[in-house]
Amino acid sequence: MEAKERMQIPRQKMPEQDPKARGKNFDEVPFGYSEETAIREAQRCLKCKKPSCVAGCPVEIDIPGFISLIEGGDFIGAARKIKETNALPAVCGRVCPQEEQCEVKCILAKKGDPVAIGRLERFVADYERNAGKVQVPKIAVSTGKKIAVVGSGPAGLTVAGTLRLLGHDVTVFEALHKTGGVLVYGIPEFRLPKAIVEAEVNYLKEMGVKFVTNYVIGKIRTVDTILSEYDAVFLGTGAGLPLFLGVPGENLNGVYSANEYLTRSNLMKAYLFPKYDTPIVRGKNVAVIGGGNVAMDSARTALRLGADNSYIIYRRSLDEMPARKEEVHHAEEEGIQFHILTNPVAFIGDENNWVREIECQKQELGEPDDSGRRRPVPVKGSEFRIPVDTVVVAIGNSPNPLVPATTPGLDTGRKGNIVANEETGLTSRDGVYAGGDIVTGAATVILAMGAGRKAAQAMHAYVMNGKKE
Repeated sequence: MEAKERMQIPRQKMPEQDPKARGKNFDEVPFGYSEETAIREAQRCLKCKKPSCVAGCPVEIDIPGFISLIEGGDFIGAARKIKETNALPAVCGRVCPQEEQCEVKCILAKKGDPVAIGRLERFVADYERNAGKVQVPKIAVSTGKKIAVVGSGPAGLTVAGTLRLLGHDVTVFEALHKTGGVLVYGIPEFRLPKAIVEAEVNYLKEMGVKFVTNYVIGKIRTVDTILSEYDAVFLGTGAGLPLFLGVPGENLNGVYSANEYLTRSNLMKAYLFPKYDTPIVRGKNVAVIGGGNVAMDSARTALRLGADNSYIIYRRSLDEMPARKEEVHHAEEEGIQFHILTNPVAFIGDENNWVREIECQKQELGEPDDSGRRRPVPVKGSEFRIPVDTVVVAIGNSPNPLVPATTPGLDTGRKGNIVANEETGLTSRDGVYAGGDIVTGAATVILAMGAGRKAAQAMHAYVMNGKKE
């Protein structure tokens, strides 16, 4: 097929649940591509001689290679091509911001819609799993080296899978009762089904990666005691410390961090009451503070838990909103109400100390701040109140402080993040590496995986050669 003909093919839509129906259930929103649609979308790829899309991928997937296999109908081959550098394709195909990474660099994006790389990645991963053809790759001859991974989020899972392939004995220690980290406690079922995460973890188990759950490093054992038994340690404990606004009334009943709100619903399955009797407030008027993906997840969860009104309160405009455009679009379709250029200044409670109103102040945009986004400036005399019975604060997280606090000599930054080399993940402690949100603060799944991939390569060199990478 000639390039001109390929460029005439429109980007293929992915079917999804009707907005009115999905606002009342936790089933996954998009249904995924059919075989015919996937092949048609793959035909849009121009097969560039110097593909810039690969440079946009933090784990360096051979994007033209796997898309070419899809076009030829070899879906299993495409899945295995992705897995050469990415052990979690079904996850990445669902939650990674391809529109800001690989797809934005697609040559087609200059004049129209890029190839739907993420949707194609999801398609082949699902196809391989549903066909029962997931194949454990060949593991290198045992090196006799033991690696400990602390945390089973995307960074830790990537390190574990990469080092196991190289022949190392890998054990992952997870503080919670389920593996997956933010993939299971943070991202709702309607965006990333738990069965998908479980299947990806099982793939690593079949490779020989060991998992130990309910094991809190920093309490049960320290990094130093682990180092007495293992040749190297990777720290991927994430950003689990929620940030708050610091405004009056924030300690009222009914005001939650997004961490607690989503963990109760996702990991502890409060949404499946009465099958799972996990307490969760089912507010009728729920306000979520923030404009990122976590805020969208919280507001959409509140709707599914029975809210009559679910609000997003965000101090900048829609253009500055950091959430994926797809998630904002889905939220708008489902009836989430947006109060943009609005900042909470106080929470008002009743005589029993339950939140009943939010006092807000309108904002206007001034000059850009350090983030590159225009700074919100209060508009005097613009205060107003919104009736609420539940508030979810989703304005970001700080790195989990437990491991740094119990590891002498481990350097940390001003915000509590572990200081690690950007290219290797090496920390101030010999044999100790770190990556993902514990280093960067809350970021994306694929960036955590990219950090994990780099750290794994450095750790391999270190344990095999005693070389500080």
